[in-house]
Amino acid sequence: MAIINGLSSSINTDTKSGQNAQSLEEDLNRFLTLLTTQLQHQDPLDPMDATEFTSQLVQFASVEQQIYQNSNLEKLLALQETNKLASLVDFMDNVIEVESQDLVLDEGNARFTYTIPVGAVDTKITISDVTGAQVFTADGSTEPGIHAVEWDGTSNNGTQNPDGLYNALVTTFDRQGNILEVFQTSFGRVTGAGVVDGTTTLFMGPMRVNQDDVLSVQKPDSTPSTDTGDTGDTGDTGDAGDTGDTGDTGDTGSDPEETT
Repeated sequence: MAIINGLSSSINTDTKSGQNAQSLEEDLNRFLTLLTTQLQHQDPLDPMDATEFTSQLVQFASVEQQIYQNSNLEKLLALQETNKLASLVDFMDNVIEVESQDLVLDEGNARFTYTIPVGAVDTKITISDVTGAQVFTADGSTEPGIHAVEWDGTSNNGTQNPDGLYNALVTTFDRQGNILEVFQTSFGRVTGAGVVDGTTTLFMGPMRVNQDDVLSVQKPDSTPSTDTGDTGDTGDTGDAGDTGDTGDTGDTGSDPEETT
C-alpha cells in the first residue's frame, strides 16, 4: 500500500498515468480491505489458501510497473515537444513554402506558385476571400512547368483588399475541356509556432501549417539598396590667361621754348 501511495504522489495526476495510478490505489485499498475482512473471519481450523491473494498482489505490482513506464514515456514525449518548440525558433520571421491553395496577404503582398502539366490549353486564376467571394481573376499560363505569382491585394476593379487569409484556385483545362491536376504552393512569413493537438504547428498570420508540410525555408527579401551613382567630377576650370603688358605711355610734357 505504501508503494502505491508513493506511486500516485510521484506522478502528475493531470496525466493519464496519474489517473491510472489513482484508480489502481483505490482498487488496491478495496482489495486489502476485503482481504483483511476475510482473514478476520476465516476458520482457524481451515485457513485460507495464501496462493490466490498472493497472485493478486503480484498482479497489482505488475500494473504498478506499467504505470511507471507509461509515466516515463509521457515525460519523454513532453520533453520531445519542448525540444521541437525550441527548434521552431529558427523559423521565426523566415518565409516558408507549403503545399496549399490558401495564401496570406501580408503588408499588401502574397506569393504562390502553380505547376502546369503537359496538355493545358486554358488556365484560370481565381482568388477569393474567407467568405468565398471572388476578389481577383486572371488568365494563367498554359506552358508546362512551375509559374510564380505575386498578388498585391488589388481587385480587378482597383480596390485594395485588406491583409488576411485568401484562397487561390488555379484551374487548367485540356483541349477536350477536362480539368487537369495542378500542384500549388503558398509562401508566407512565420509569425509564431506551437504544439496544437500534439502536432508541431507554424503560424503564418491567420494560417496554420504542420511543420512536416514545409517544403522550403527562405530568408525574407532584404530591402533593395537605393545607392545613387557617384556624381562625375566636374572638370578643372582653365587658368585665366595673363593679361598683356600695357605699352609704356609716351612723355606728355612739351619741350620748353627757348627764350631769345
